[in-house]
Amino acid sequence: MPEKPVATLTGPGRSRFSSICILILSGATLAACSGGDFGRARQDSLNDDMHRWMGAEATGSIGAHSSRFQLTENERQLRDLAYPLIEPPHSRPAWKSVFGDYKPIAPPWQQKPAFDRSAYGRLLIDEPHRADTSRYAQLIDDVRDDITRFDPFFSTAGQVFDLDSKRNASLNLVSDLSPRERADAVARMQENSLIVQWVQQCLEQRIASYRWALEHLVVQAPDNMAADADRLIGHLAALTANPPVMAQPVAGRALRTRG
Repeated sequence: MPEKPVATLTGPGRSRFSSICILILSGATLAACSGGDFGRARQDSLNDDMHRWMGAEATGSIGAHSSRFQLTENERQLRDLAYPLIEPPHSRPAWKSVFGDYKPIAPPWQQKPAFDRSAYGRLLIDEPHRADTSRYAQLIDDVRDDITRFDPFFSTAGQVFDLDSKRNASLNLVSDLSPRERADAVARMQENSLIVQWVQQCLEQRIASYRWALEHLVVQAPDNMAADADRLIGHLAALTANPPVMAQPVAGRALRTRG
């Protein structure tokens, strides 16, 4: 029995088909490269100062100017470690993990609308899950991630504050310090302090969100995993209530969350 001829494209048809294939393959490649763990942009596609905006956002929120100094290595690390703690915790379905969603965030004392402690829990509960235990597992993972990030951030904050105290002491010792240099030094110290206040308040918000989620999970789908989640939330709350370093008030006052 003779074989059936295989259909082929020639001329303009083949050219259009090849172009479509290239577009599809390019799109798949870009999608794979643009998304990283937890839906954030991959590190290999980001620059070293990608979180520099945090300083300008923090000082701008109180009507102050940001520093024009370059970031030191410790200051850059402070901002890099701060971002995962100020980004609102989300329960992300698998299909969202393909695309990064990195974006600047307003400090909690500038947030509009005001912080909603139920937002995280509603998202966690409303999203489809194959089993109720997976919701508890997601909550536990999110809290544990915050606990893991806690020490590295505050360790770096301690180093930054120590060097800032030396910077502050040197301001009156440099004979030819220009007004611009002094203003930039003061602005950088303010930035660093505000960023730590930012993280401290966001941690308090996260704990409130986790507790709301756990309370409502227990009502809707009671499970023994609730005890593990409660223990971890309590541990994170204890850490947050007694941080190893405290940010100094800026502009003569400690800034607090609105709402």
